[in-house]
Amino acid sequence: MRRNFSILLLVWLAAGCATTELPPTANLPRPGPAFPADAFITQRGTLTVRGRQFTLNGYVAKSSALGLRFIMTENFGGVLADVLVNPDGQVFVLQAKPPFRTAWVKNYIAADLKCLFSDRAETNCPMQTLSPTHFLIERRSYKLDLRTVETKPGPQPAEMFREPRGGKP
Repeated sequence: MRRNFSILLLVWLAAGCATTELPPTANLPRPGPAFPADAFITQRGTLTVRGRQFTLNGYVAKSSALGLRFIMTENFGGVLADVLVNPDGQVFVLQAKPPFRTAWVKNYIAADLKCLFSDRAETNCPMQTLSPTHFLIERRSYKLDLRTVETKPGPQPAEMFREPRGGKP
């Protein structure tokens, strides 16, 4: 009896070792996010910088003709960043509050925004699509874990996409 059990255990272990190994997911082509051309998207994210985590909310108005408007808030509703990206890719930082500096918003938040929502492929886009509503962006200095909470398709009001009076990015 004990011998039969030992043989059965060895056969079971050997069968488990004969499986083929799948290539790592980083080498597989990743599909881009499938957001409608015109929509209002609500997301929640966790930003990790130097081991510290910050939970944030993001609201994106996406227009195929007018660009992207992004407002990032803290959990209590205070605006931390307000960014406009016109269809040409120009970035306008309308508001940046601590802990975010204007240059950081322009260089990183806008880049992540283009990476996630642009219809054309971005060349420096370190994003992984974990599911249709879950994304991970990892850069050298931070990690952003995003989840889409709600997507409301439809045209967005044009006044959301007005460039600042000076028109300077």
